[in-house]
Amino acid sequence: MQQTGLCAAATLALAAITPQAGAEELSLAYFMGPGHPMNAAVFTPFAEALAEASGGELTVQMYPAGALNSSPPRQYGILLDGVADIVFALPGYTGEVFPMTNAVTLPGVCESAADCTQALLRARDVLEQEYDAEVLAIWANAPPVLITGDTPVRTMEDLEGLLIRVTASQDAPFAEALGASAVAQPVTVINQNLTNGVIDAIAIGPSAIPSFNLHEPANYITTWFPGSGSAFVLLMNQEVYDGLSEEQRGWVDEAASDAISIAGGEFYDRAGVRGLQMAEEAGVELIDISEEERARWTAVVADLLEETRGQDAGPMTMGEVMDLMMSDG
Repeated sequence: MQQTGLCAAATLALAAITPQAGAEELSLAYFMGPGHPMNAAVFTPFAEALAEASGGELTVQMYPAGALNSSPPRQYGILLDGVADIVFALPGYTGEVFPMTNAVTLPGVCESAADCTQALLRARDVLEQEYDAEVLAIWANAPPVLITGDTPVRTMEDLEGLLIRVTASQDAPFAEALGASAVAQPVTVINQNLTNGVIDAIAIGPSAIPSFNLHEPANYITTWFPGSGSAFVLLMNQEVYDGLSEEQRGWVDEAASDAISIAGGEFYDRAGVRGLQMAEEAGVELIDISEEERARWTAVVADLLEETRGQDAGPMTMGEVMDLMMSDG
């Protein structure tokens, strides 16, 4: 209800900005429903900021719920194909295309959605080189929790033999180092897959619990799992951006300030707290593993993490990107 109210208020506020005659309109596509928190936290605020900066001369028309393409991994593709002017995308779904951006998912990079968003912003100038598009916003969710159906996970031994859904293929080796099997799947299928036993567990930021009703198939949630946040981007077709006048590009740049990205990260932290509360209220058992047990898991993945740091990520190594994300400035 709270999320729906936020979206309704944002929609009314946007409607109050009346486009001028002859105004240009940009299409913005996303695969979730209009009630998803990212609409209220990022998409609508960007659209409002653009309409305000331009005095209504440059506006945004939303296409939610996969109206232009419902496949989450295809969002970057439809942007390049010109199907939409602006898209919301998850770089983790095509991790081989965005290795530098996806360094933010690696263990030890950051500890909250706000922290992970700041990590991305510190590396933004470098990360933008991965995209054949104009990056309007880049933010992250909180580090993952582990949602399970039938198996409570309190120790590393409890992971043995479990099939865990991870966001990006590069996350899989870390789950496998702990004794599990892993498969990358888009968020839109994981509720059903856990319900049907196709997977045994889901590693995901806790904000996804209310957004995709993940408390329904869950019986247990282990509130810590090795990893950091997953990245999200709001991208604009480069030809469309370059085709705008200098004044129009200035309006877009003003609307796409770091404040939009920061708001996305802060919202994910709040949504994560609410997600765990919702699960607990629904009778899901929350499992907080001990510091000693966390240290065991961290020690097991340490060698793999060091190996990963040496891998190439475009013009840099993964370690160099991680260090940039974790730098003080």
